[in-house]
Amino acid sequence: MQPIPRALLGFLAAVLAVLTFHQGMWGILHLLGMMPRPPYPMNPVPPLGVPLLVNLCFWGGLYGLVYGLVLPRLPRAPGWLLGLGLGLLAALVGWFVVAPLKGQPIAAGWVPARMLLSVLINGAWGIGVGIILPMLLPRPGLLRG
Repeated sequence: MQPIPRALLGFLAAVLAVLTFHQGMWGILHLLGMMPRPPYPMNPVPPLGVPLLVNLCFWGGLYGLVYGLVLPRLPRAPGWLLGLGLGLLAALVGWFVVAPLKGQPIAAGWVPARMLLSVLINGAWGIGVGIILPMLLPRPGLLRG
């Protein structure tokens, strides 16, 4: 498959994974009393005031776009495992790149409970991308007559 369609499918898979796996884990953690807010947050996010859920879908989609581009270069492994790696990478970027840019403490302030939440939510999202993207990609031989 050509890179651009694969990247777009990676974006779509990641958005779907945010809406299902990411928010599903968020919901489970909320029910367990570990997350103060319920899933599917619609509160506005600066600077544009878009709903938080839309923001999460957009940024997750960008990770998925890049994942779709590099997928052929990744080692052969189960999709869920590659996706878990993507989720852990997203957590690390959030801790060490995004947080400082937003003026927040790195690595969730090194608070183990907050770090665990990030790993669980991003890890679930990544596993979702790793499961959903292969279902969206065409399979060899299916298009032959």
